[in-house]
Amino acid sequence: MREACDRHDVLLIVDEVATGFGRTGRMLACEAEGVEPDLMTLGKGLTGGYLPLSAVLTSDRVYEAFLGEPHEGRAFYHGHTYTGNPLAAAVALANLDVFEEEAVLAGLPPKVELVGQLLARHVAGAPGVGDVRQEGLMVGVELVADPLIKEPFPPEVRLGDRICARAVEHGVIVRPLGDVLVLMPPLAMRPDQLERLVEVLGICIREELGS
Repeated sequence: MREACDRHDVLLIVDEVATGFGRTGRMLACEAEGVEPDLMTLGKGLTGGYLPLSAVLTSDRVYEAFLGEPHEGRAFYHGHTYTGNPLAAAVALANLDVFEEEAVLAGLPPKVELVGQLLARHVAGAPGVGDVRQEGLMVGVELVADPLIKEPFPPEVRLGDRICARAVEHGVIVRPLGDVLVLMPPLAMRPDQLERLVEVLGICIREELGS
């Protein structure tokens, strides 16, 4: 995509709201491919989830396109009522300090490996599981009626919702996107908490579909 955008002189926009700040095992997901976008959106992990705050980063090329004297009419007028909340900004700065002082990124590889092992042990072989996708601490478990041909369940079955409701009964909150069960555990989760999370997911899938 970066190469195609460069060929056609098109800006590349990368959305790192969900994937940024260590979620994929790196500070930013685009680092995995060495890609530098022209615009990048950030949020969620920016404050560690404590307060809502987002940011848009741009390249010098984009910034300079709107830089000029008032009479040139190049200003990019944007913003809204809640822009620049000082409390949210202070929380973001504190969160960034935590990343550095506690070496958060350096501590992620063992957790990422553990989650992969737990998924293989508790989820991958469960009935109805067609695919298990993991990138760092982002996981998608796809549920299908026939794993061999990846035939989906009818929408009215609402299997993802049913499994997530069962998980709540076990004290675990899991988010469904249709029939894809999403795991995005906090970076600070302890190994025993990660094990509980994945184990409960496997239990609930088996309870709903039969072992």
